[in-house]
Amino acid sequence: MYITCLDMEGVIVPEIWIAFSEESGIPELKRTTRDEPDYDKLMKWRIGILREHGLTLKDIQNTIAKIDPLPGAKEFMDALRAECQTIILSDTFEEFAAPLMKKLGMPTIFCNSLEVDKDGFIVSHKMRCANSKLTTVKALQSIGYETIASGDSYNDLGMIQASKAGFLFRSTDKIKADYPDIPAFETYDELLSAIRAQLKK
Repeated sequence: MYITCLDMEGVIVPEIWIAFSEESGIPELKRTTRDEPDYDKLMKWRIGILREHGLTLKDIQNTIAKIDPLPGAKEFMDALRAECQTIILSDTFEEFAAPLMKKLGMPTIFCNSLEVDKDGFIVSHKMRCANSKLTTVKALQSIGYETIASGDSYNDLGMIQASKAGFLFRSTDKIKADYPDIPAFETYDELLSAIRAQLKK
């Protein structure tokens, strides 16, 4: 029995921090897990920049409210969920993801949470568990599931490599060059076909 595990940002929705970087006019916030493999380091750096510029969680949520899933993403998710159980595994936060999940038909998402002070500033991030994507994939495997995984960033490589089948989706040239053994796709039709092929094995 298979479960497909998908990354969220860059795969089915735009990168939230890039959108907020453009909205806020702070180019440093364009840095993502495609650029920085250490997520804890990246988030502490982001929180520092937000505080420096006086930006709160609500400011980010106002940007998220304007974000739609990537073109074709909902149709891809609907088609995939009709064929196998599908979970979104993301290093994003409940406070960011909720409105986007509504636009995708409320798929299951496992993500993290934020600690916010009385003034609305983000003070820290709470990871659901260490190495959350890989840990979750291994936990699913431990209860009898085979996993298929797809993502675009460094923090997706663990779950991709640990799965029965794993695919890069719209990843960077560097990651694709560094991991030539992982099939890489650019369209939802290609990714869906690859997942379907695995489901038939």
